[in-house]
Amino acid sequence: MNSKIIYSIIVPLYNEELVLNESYRRLKEVMVSTKENYEIVFVNDGSKDKTKVMAEEICASDDSVKLINFSRNFGHQAAITAGMDLALGDAIIVIDADLQDPPEVMLEMIKKWKEGYEVVYGKRIKREGETFFKKFTAKMYYRVLKSMTSVDIPVDTGDFRLIDRKVCDALIALPEKNRYVRGLVSWVGYKQTYVEFVRQERFAGETKYPFKKMIKLAFDGITSLSYKPLVIAGHFGILAFIAGIILMFTDIIKDLFNKSGFVNFTLMISINMMMFGVTLGCIGIMGQYIGRIFDESKGRPIYIIDSTKNYNNTSKKYKVINLEHKIL
Repeated sequence: MNSKIIYSIIVPLYNEELVLNESYRRLKEVMVSTKENYEIVFVNDGSKDKTKVMAEEICASDDSVKLINFSRNFGHQAAITAGMDLALGDAIIVIDADLQDPPEVMLEMIKKWKEGYEVVYGKRIKREGETFFKKFTAKMYYRVLKSMTSVDIPVDTGDFRLIDRKVCDALIALPEKNRYVRGLVSWVGYKQTYVEFVRQERFAGETKYPFKKMIKLAFDGITSLSYKPLVIAGHFGILAFIAGIILMFTDIIKDLFNKSGFVNFTLMISINMMMFGVTLGCIGIMGQYIGRIFDESKGRPIYIIDSTKNYNNTSKKYKVINLEHKIL
């Protein structure tokens, strides 16, 4: 019997005890229906609840399920990266455990892959169970990101997608530490398409992407794929300088006609505050880029593996520190 793995399903986990069993059940049901060999790769991103124990129990009862445990929480993008690094399949599918992205859509992605497409991403046509603020900010973010970069990043998409083996290998070869995976998938190119689906309400638990993390992801996406914010910052500086000159001469002319020798301190303070605001904003933008340069220069691994389950450690060389097996 051919034991070659065709599909690798990467599932990042962070405090998912309320959804893990149901997520596994539905993923298993979908993959069994393909009648082809597969692996489900759970990546435990330093969960603090019972997620690790539950995932280990699943691994003990099903050797098609594999588990990667991080030494601490390294983030969603690092978890996806680890899954890709250790994935063995010809096609790799990334899906979250919260069941907002229906596992059944994977069958449509597989169909597109077999037609010859090398990247198949899920495009949300509707988002259920989310607030107006969440929907509005998400919509605006994707469109701002698309306008900021020269890379054609599809709007209304997340990390839910299928990629071919050669696309996965291309992503693994990329050296950056601050990874924005969905942007990098677009950057590497290849033949891409999409399948549409309705994003469901979260099955249970709370979102792992609160507003603060969404802001960080937004900065990661923009700064990793574009330097346009630096150009915009420079334009703001020029505009602020011109505005200051115009306001200064306007005030001087007005005082001459009014024969007033007094300086309009309110106006001067307003101009200074505006200039300081623009200056600090530009410094903040530059700081985002400098901070990422600093992170890259340290050369630290993207993640650290504490332990694994159902992995044959000789099957694929780890690219990061593995604390259990001491492998680099």
